[in-house]
Amino acid sequence: MDSLFIALGVVFLAELGDKTQLVAVSLATRHRASLVLFGIFVAFAVTQGFAAIVGGLLGAALPETAIGIGAAVIFFGFAVWTWRDADEDDDADELTASTGGGLRALAGVIVAMTVAELGDKTMLATTTLAADRDPFLVWMGGTFGATAAAGLGVVVGLLLGARLPARTTRRLAAVLFAVFGVLLLVDTLL
Repeated sequence: MDSLFIALGVVFLAELGDKTQLVAVSLATRHRASLVLFGIFVAFAVTQGFAAIVGGLLGAALPETAIGIGAAVIFFGFAVWTWRDADEDDDADELTASTGGGLRALAGVIVAMTVAELGDKTMLATTTLAADRDPFLVWMGGTFGATAAAGLGVVVGLLLGARLPARTTRRLAAVLFAVFGVLLLVDTLL
C-alpha cells in the first residue's frame, strides 16, 4: 500500500505548477468542471498506466541497487528541470481544446491533457517508482496524484478564470524533488 501513497505524493508534487496543471486551469475556464475532471482522469490513467508498465518491465530486468541509484539521480534531474522551468512561461493555451460541447469537448480535454503529459517528468517519476515497487499500485497512485493536482488547477480556473502563477510552486517542487532524491539515495546505499 505504501507504493500507492508514495506514487500519489510524488506525482502530485511533480504536477504542481506543471504545464498539465496550467492546461487544466485553461480548460476549466472553457468547459464544465465535471467534463474537464473526467477527461483529466482518463488522460492520466492512460499515461500513468503506460509509465507503470514500462517501469515494471525495467524493474524485473535490473538489480535493485542500480534502480535505487538511478532513481535518485533522476529525482535530482527532476529538481534541476523543475527549478529551471520556474523561470519559463509555459503557454497552456496552445494545448487547449475547442469550446465545443459534449463528446467533442471531452475528446479535446483528453487529447490536450495526454499530449501535455507525454514525456513529462511525472511519467518518468511513475516509471522510476514502478521499477522497484508494485506497478499496479504505482499506476493507481500516479493517476490519483496527477488528477488531484490537475483538479486543483480546475478549481483555480473556475475561481479565477486566469493562469496560475507557477514560479513559487515549481521552486518548492524542485526542492522537494531534491529531498526525495537524497532520501532515496540514502535508503538505497544503507
